[in-house]
Amino acid sequence: MMIRTVKISPFPDQKPGTSGLRKKVPVFQTPGYTEAFIQSIFDSLDGFKGETLVIGGDGRYYNRHVIQTAIRMAAANGFGRVLVGQGGILSTPAASHLIRKSGAFGGLILSASHNPGGPTEDFGIKYNTSSGGPAPEKITDAIFARTGEIDRYLIAEIDDVDLDQTGTFEAGGMVIEVIDPVADYADLMETLFDFDAMRAMIAGGFKVTFDAMHAVTGPYAKEILVRRLGVNPELIYNATPLEDFGGHHPDPNLVHAKALFDWMMADDAPDFGAASDGDGDRNLIIGKGVFVTPSDSLAMLAANAHLAPGYKDGLKGIARSMPTSGAADRVAEKLGVEMHETPTGWKFFGNLLDAGRCTICGEESAGTGSDHVREKDGLWAVLLWLNILAVRKQSMIDIVHDHWASYGRTYYSRHDYEAIEIDRANQLIQALESGLSDLAGRQVASLTIERADSFTYHDPVDGSVSHNQGLRIFFEGGSRLVFRLSGTGTSGATLRVYMERHEPDPSRHDQETQAALAPVIEAAETLAEIRKRTGREAPTVIT
Repeated sequence: MMIRTVKISPFPDQKPGTSGLRKKVPVFQTPGYTEAFIQSIFDSLDGFKGETLVIGGDGRYYNRHVIQTAIRMAAANGFGRVLVGQGGILSTPAASHLIRKSGAFGGLILSASHNPGGPTEDFGIKYNTSSGGPAPEKITDAIFARTGEIDRYLIAEIDDVDLDQTGTFEAGGMVIEVIDPVADYADLMETLFDFDAMRAMIAGGFKVTFDAMHAVTGPYAKEILVRRLGVNPELIYNATPLEDFGGHHPDPNLVHAKALFDWMMADDAPDFGAASDGDGDRNLIIGKGVFVTPSDSLAMLAANAHLAPGYKDGLKGIARSMPTSGAADRVAEKLGVEMHETPTGWKFFGNLLDAGRCTICGEESAGTGSDHVREKDGLWAVLLWLNILAVRKQSMIDIVHDHWASYGRTYYSRHDYEAIEIDRANQLIQALESGLSDLAGRQVASLTIERADSFTYHDPVDGSVSHNQGLRIFFEGGSRLVFRLSGTGTSGATLRVYMERHEPDPSRHDQETQAALAPVIEAAETLAEIRKRTGREAPTVIT
């Protein structure tokens, strides 16, 4: 095997975010750019000689090219085996499972998650460790430090691998296995859920629809929902992964999956509807006539998880990201289990899961999952909901209303202001943060501020501390307001504003969400001066 050493200069913009490095495709196409980042990952790791590396992605534009590059670089750097999904396809939760099952050293996941794809759109690379979870901050910090001094990369002179044929190949002394990307994951799901009960429910006329958004979960939905559970294949939409996701935005929310939402609110709607995102780790859950917010979904799944075989012994604990509503907190309290509030980013759940401190985790940004893998998992959430419906033999709307009657309803919404000029966004946050200490006791709109802070997370497992994870404002009576800048976009800055209000009175559980949150929304504008500081009259997206 011939190994080339290619001289390069550092690129100053390769700092990984909460989900790896994300940039526009033309940036990754800059000569040496992709190679510099991959080499920086390898240079930041020890002990992988002869070990296994998993490589896969969500099928977006540039995925196949980068997989071939990564295979060549893995061979040049001394990995002994590479596992890659057929067609370059591997959902993020399936990749996490494959890393764990195969005993791999780690994995490269090529995805920009729910962001658009295409020649001028988004691409991403992240490294997952042997646990199957995203690299912790100490590794991503080391990777970024290395990107600042990288001066060469190593690449093997080997032919392209035929990604469309499963089988085992040898190249440059390294074994390359092209595997079925779905089978292992589907088998895992059968160990967690009562497939017999779900099959019987579906055979009895329960209608399920699923929108794969022309992203990675199409093949998974065909295998699991259609072949193994008997869902009508005509109700599985956009199931062929496309490099540009069919020109659509593969984010399963009420804006980009509006057609699904509208149908589920109609008289002729199926009983259950769902969607997943670009790389298969997010979910949208809608019952006939009822949308379940991700925050509520986490709480309801946790409250009912014992109905699935994989969780029949109960939960060790529940974890949620800080901006996620407190609905799950009330479930944890009733169950008598630990409740953890972490920063945004699935990597923060990893320590808790590995230490057995929690079983189910969730984020308001449509991500839920459990200790079966170390990533959020869209289809897992869909299957757990179907398992619950099959056992309880109630409609989705009845289960939702029963939950609210028991725990109260937490009205919740997120307002996103996308692609704001970075300086403006930073100035807004800085101005708000500088006045936090003076807010207690202040009346805003019809609300009185109880306290305010900048969220700092103290990891109970390893003792690490993460500062500046979002600004929190708590109001008397239980309402809450959160401001943070997102790290998942590739253009400008995204300001996310999260609003919630808990309503214990069942007679007030039928309000329209934005109306119920009106005082909190007014308080957000008053405190942050969003219109003045961003020039935006309204959010880009409301979820």
